[in-house]
Amino acid sequence: MAGRQVAVAAAEEAAGSRAPGGELNFVQAGIFERVSATYPNRPRRVALPAAILAVLVLLVGAGVVGTEIFTIVRYIVSILALICVVLVWQVRQWWWAVGLIPIAILWNPIFPIEIADVQLLQGLHYTAALVFIAVGVGARVTDSTSRG
Repeated sequence: MAGRQVAVAAAEEAAGSRAPGGELNFVQAGIFERVSATYPNRPRRVALPAAILAVLVLLVGAGVVGTEIFTIVRYIVSILALICVVLVWQVRQWWWAVGLIPIAILWNPIFPIEIADVQLLQGLHYTAALVFIAVGVGARVTDSTSRG
């Protein structure tokens, strides 16, 4: 509490007075300018949590190809790919969707595309994991261009 009182007193000295509403005007005191210079707008990676989860599911899915659990893997990967498509579209970086839409189509459990070669399907799992990593790390936005 004492630290806050010292900061308010320093701000009052720097500003010279309070704002018309009776509250301290920190903008005039220059406090917010110093804070924003210390902590500039850092980019947010909006699709990273969904991409990390998708990579984990894809790595597990590469080991369960051909089992009953693989259908669940298909659902999860397809849904996470579509979630990432929506997120990159919201931040106006639609070019990341070029890699995600084929993943959503190939792992679609409703109308499955059967790939008979197990090694090819496992390789596609690793390739899709790399695409998700690239999207998760590459699709970023700063606060000035937030979603919406």
